[in-house]
Amino acid sequence: MGKATGFLEYLREDPNKQPVEKRIKHFYEFETLPSSRKLKTQAARCMDCGVPFCNWGCPVNNLIPEFNEYLYQGQWRAAYGALQATNNFPEFTGRVCPAPCEASCCSGLVEEPVSIKMLEKAIIEKAFESGWVHAQDTAPPTDIKIAIVGSGPSGLAAAQQLNLAGHDVTVFEKNEVIGGLLALGIPDFKLEKGIIERRVRLLEEEGIKFKVNSHVGKDLAVVDIVNAYDYICLTGGAEKPRNLPIEGRDLAGIHFAMDFLKQQNRRVQSREIKSEAITAEGKDVVVIGGGDTGSDCVGTSIRQGAKSVTQIEILPEFPHNRPEDNPWPQWPQVMRTSSSQEEGCIRDFAVLSKSFEGNGRVERINCVQVNWSKSEETGRMEMQEIPGSDFVIKADLVLLAMGFVHPEHDGLITDLGVKLDERGNVATSNFKTSVDKVFAAGDMATGQSLVVKAIKSGRDMAKVIDEEIKGFSHLS
Repeated sequence: MGKATGFLEYLREDPNKQPVEKRIKHFYEFETLPSSRKLKTQAARCMDCGVPFCNWGCPVNNLIPEFNEYLYQGQWRAAYGALQATNNFPEFTGRVCPAPCEASCCSGLVEEPVSIKMLEKAIIEKAFESGWVHAQDTAPPTDIKIAIVGSGPSGLAAAQQLNLAGHDVTVFEKNEVIGGLLALGIPDFKLEKGIIERRVRLLEEEGIKFKVNSHVGKDLAVVDIVNAYDYICLTGGAEKPRNLPIEGRDLAGIHFAMDFLKQQNRRVQSREIKSEAITAEGKDVVVIGGGDTGSDCVGTSIRQGAKSVTQIEILPEFPHNRPEDNPWPQWPQVMRTSSSQEEGCIRDFAVLSKSFEGNGRVERINCVQVNWSKSEETGRMEMQEIPGSDFVIKADLVLLAMGFVHPEHDGLITDLGVKLDERGNVATSNFKTSVDKVFAAGDMATGQSLVVKAIKSGRDMAKVIDEEIKGFSHLS
């Protein structure tokens, strides 16, 4: 695939980025693709590896060597055909996926891995630009009515697949805009919302019906949905945030990360904000949590004009090179710096927050350094505070970005009576819940995960439902 010696002849290139001093002045995407000639050169780096571990690393099993070969040969339309065969929304994953495929790339054993994520984005954008992306024809109608509750990546993927199979699909979304986490959680500087709207228009052309401001279990009675539809798909995500119940948690100025991010997304989209404004302007911001959500809070705070931004993480700093117990082609547990962290952020690791202090409003966080070591009894990593390592961080805005524990239970899940697993997610067996004709996919069933995994989960659930209805399925 590509040029047999390309990985030896050409250096890896990544998308071009606006300089920090320019991009922090706006909330729009700041990465641009290189020229077609350079993209062809990057595709040439895809070696004839025999066993493409990139396919194994990609949750949706993208045909990566195939679309790289087509791109290298200048056959862009064929490259798009290979890409869309396994991924409903490459325009999303080409922007927000952490690219586990690249971590599994065979070229990465010799030099840098192929720029797969960049090439994926280039192919799908070329396809849209050239008019190759259009509403797909569906199978003959089955008159089976399916309700999909939640319009995030798993819900949208399931909706498209089931609609292609000929079923009558309606997607219910509790918010005022379709897209779930994509629309209201991920900042526009990573994923502009016009990208989502462009895809939703195509899905509507295919015949999928969307109902916004329709909170099933609150605005709409669950029993009415059950009576009106033959099947129900739960794809509402894992939205219950992990709290930090320490002294001072009730002080003003302490917010969950997603409340902060959703407000800014609504500002950019000129949508109404009904709750009290949360802004970082002129404040000393502390983000608690070192993952992607925390990083999004960092970039958003900087763009809002924060006085300072500090990000703390309870885990120790990752090594800069792969440890021996983390071999290729596994996802490398190494130190990374996001584009938001590049923009000006203090990062501190192995930090435990002990308490918040302030006069009605948070003013500082009392912290202590911790040490992690493996327990001889359990074999698990355990944390111990380091005596005398206490310190204070000034903060008048604290954003809790420590992940999500499980879906919200009140309303939909409680009223349906589906069983939960030990982590509080909807319990499933081959996507089937404990209630007949009710299925679940994405983060609602698996817990917090990646957009690309949610897409795969939605696709797989759709195939299972289609097989149950017809006794077979042509869905992939």
